[in-house]
Amino acid sequence: MGELLRRLRKDAGLTGKELARRAGVAQPTISRIETGRLLPTVETVERLSAALQLDNDSRRELDTLLVRLRDEVSRLKGGLAGREAANAARVRSSKWLAVFSSSMIPALLQTAEYARLALAIGRDVYEDDAAKAAAVRVDAQAVLFEEGRRFAFVLTEGAVRTWPGSPSLMLAQLDRLAQVSTLPHVRLGVVPWKTETPAFPLHGFTIFDGSMSVVESLTGDLTLIEAAEIGAHEEAFEAFAGAAVYGDDLRALLGEIAADFRELAKQLDD
Repeated sequence: MGELLRRLRKDAGLTGKELARRAGVAQPTISRIETGRLLPTVETVERLSAALQLDNDSRRELDTLLVRLRDEVSRLKGGLAGREAANAARVRSSKWLAVFSSSMIPALLQTAEYARLALAIGRDVYEDDAAKAAAVRVDAQAVLFEEGRRFAFVLTEGAVRTWPGSPSLMLAQLDRLAQVSTLPHVRLGVVPWKTETPAFPLHGFTIFDGSMSVVESLTGDLTLIEAAEIGAHEEAFEAFAGAAVYGDDLRALLGEIAADFRELAKQLDD
C-alpha cells in the first residue's frame, strides 16, 4: 500500500505535504501510510484518490489492495490458520497465477502431511495450530478445479527432492504432483537438475494477475507492485519455464524421483 501510494503521489508531482493539504489529512498520516506503519481507512483512501485525481484503473487498484490488506490483517490475528486463510483469500481474488519455487512444493500443490510439516518444521509453533493451518491450506486448493482460472507452476528438481518428515511421505506428494499436472487449466513443469539453469534461483515467488508478486521469506511475505520488479519476476519465470519439462516427460521425471525415494526409504530402514 505504501509503495503504491508513493508511486501515485510522485506521478501526480506532489510532495507528501502537498498531498496531505489537498486530501485534508495530517502530513504524518501520509508518511506513516507510505512507510507501511499505517493501514488507511476507506474514508482516507477516498480522500487521497480525490486529491490525486486518480483515473478508474488507479482507483480500482488502490481499492482492491486495501480490501486485500484489511482481509489479511483481520485473518492474521488467528495465528497460522489466519495467515493461511488470508493467503487463500488472495488466491481467490486472482484469475491467473504464476508460481516459481526453488526450495519446496508450492502451497497449492502440497498434500496435507507435507503442508503440516512445511508449516511446523524450524518454527516455534504449536502442533495444533500447524494442523489447523494445514487444513486451511489444503481446503484452499479447491481453486485448482474452478473454471475461469489459470495456473502455471515451475519448480526446480531441488524443490521436488527436498523432503520433510520421511522419504515415504514424498511418494504421496509426488503422486499429487502427477495428478495435478493432468488438470486442463494447470501447467506444471519441473526444471531437471541435468538441465543448465537459466539463472540462479535465489528465491521463489508468486505473480498474481501480472499486477503483484509475492515473495515468501522466513519472517513474512514481501509484496512487490512496481512494474520493473514484476517484470523481472515474469522474465525469470519465463526463463525457468522454458527449461522445464511437462506432461509425460514431467511424469517420467517424477517416477525417477519416486524410485530414488523408495530406495532411500529402504536404506533408512536397514
